[in-house]
Formats: sequence, structure tokens, C-alpha cells
Amino acid sequence: MKPRIEKLSKKKLVGLHTSMSLVDNKTGELWKSFMQRRREITNNVSTDLMSMQVYSPTHFETSNPSAVFEKWATTEVSDFDTIPNGMEKFVLTAGLYAVFDHKGSSLDTSIFEYIFRTWLPSSEYFLDNRPHFEVLGKNYKNADSNSEEEIWVPIKAK
Repeated sequence: MKPRIEKLSKKKLVGLHTSMSLVDNKTGELWKSFMQRRREITNNVSTDLMSMQVYSPTHFETSNPSAVFEKWATTEVSDFDTIPNGMEKFVLTAGLYAVFDHKGSSLDTSIFEYIFRTWLPSSEYFLDNRPHFEVLGKNYKNADSNSEEEIWVPIKAK
């Protein structure tokens, strides 16, 4: 599977976030809370949702499933003029990304094994210290084997 390389423009996001680890995975709770309130966001630029992870600079130096990171459930907005009470804003900075079109269940993590253990080490890129995210569009169906999403991995040239 070969990704497309894209230069992402700065994006304004609004949503909810929590600290978690792979061992203490709170993704389901976070998304349930967000989905119950997403209609309060009135200045969306599309119907796509974004699942974003913000890792520490040393997060990928070891393979520690207890390492804590920040997980966001968001959508892109045109401005920060109206942010629903209790939600937060996030500015996703511009940068280079490897974008993988993934079809399959969100419970199957083999795509991430491929990206970080096979594709990235043999590519022309290093992992960059910026947020990772998935774009969940109209064909996203969570744990369904026919679900489709885009996986955006921040990169920089070697």
C-alpha cells in the first residue's frame, strides 16, 4: 500500500479531548460524548469528522502501550467565533503528511503496524512531531469491515 504525500494547510478544529494510553483506551467514551453534542457546532466546513492524536516528542522512541497521549474527537470549522460551551479549539499546523486510504474495521490495527514498521523505515521520510489524525468521512462505519477512512501521518524528508 503506497500513500499519497500531501502538504496540509492549517486547519481550525473544534471538539473534545482526553488523555489516554493504549492500555487505558477511552476512545469510545470520547466519541460518544462528542457525537451527542456535534450538532452544537454550527460552522463546520464539511460533514467529515477527525480523530486526532497528539503525542509527546519521545512517544515513538519506545513501544510502551501505557504511554499517555492526547486524543481528540473533532471537526473542522471556518472560524473560532462560536465554540460550544465545554468544547475546545485546536489549530492543526500546516505540514507534510503521508495519507493512507484504509478500508476495513477500525478494530484492525494491522494498517498501523504496516505504516510504522514497514512503510516508514523504507521510505524517504522520518516521522515528524505533529498531530496524527484520521479523516472519518461519509463511508466511515467504525468496526465494519467495509468502513473507509484516511490515515494522516506527519512526515518530514530524511
